[in-house]
Amino acid sequence: MSSEDRRFQYYGRRRGKSLRRHHLDLMEELLPKLRVDLNDPLPAGEVWLEIGFGGGEHLAHLSGLFPSVNFIGAEPFRNGVAKLLVFIETKALTNIRVHDDDVRYLLEKLPPASLAKIFVLYPDPWPKKRHHERRIVSADTLKQFHALLKPDGVFLFASDIADYVDWTLRECEAHGGFALLSDSGEPFENWIQTRYEAKAKREGRETRYLRFGRKSG
Repeated sequence: MSSEDRRFQYYGRRRGKSLRRHHLDLMEELLPKLRVDLNDPLPAGEVWLEIGFGGGEHLAHLSGLFPSVNFIGAEPFRNGVAKLLVFIETKALTNIRVHDDDVRYLLEKLPPASLAKIFVLYPDPWPKKRHHERRIVSADTLKQFHALLKPDGVFLFASDIADYVDWTLRECEAHGGFALLSDSGEPFENWIQTRYEAKAKREGRETRYLRFGRKSG
């Protein structure tokens, strides 16, 4: 990735509070075993990708429900990665791989038509207009999503920020390669409430859940 491509980033901070000793141990010992090898990024079988998994609740939940599916979680926030590693350890999950850097590195390496599902849940809304180019949903990323999804693949988006929901609907329509399958206030199937959804409810914001199918051609 060139310096021009790295002129902005989709994510905010990479570090939060100091990690506990056990979390540090997991980052040092377990993460290297689970980190995606960008020279060989995909395991065999069906693959689902979650971009920005936060604290890992949703990713770990699905991993336990679908042990035959291979999951990739992309999250640059160190503290969130550590929380996911705790889930993986305590639940003995064996079907998750982690990309703990800018997701663009990963998207560039994945082969075409390799993903069955892409999840973008409660992404950073970058509310200021001058920061809108940092939103993960954009013309560029949608082009990549469309290329990476299998013919029957789906892109699932959830946000409690109405402007970002409308933005996503407009961007997907402008791309032309995604069919809106559902736009609902009801969560996706096999859903587990995340800390972000709980915060949104406490603050009186409603979440919308968008499900897009990949159009062929």
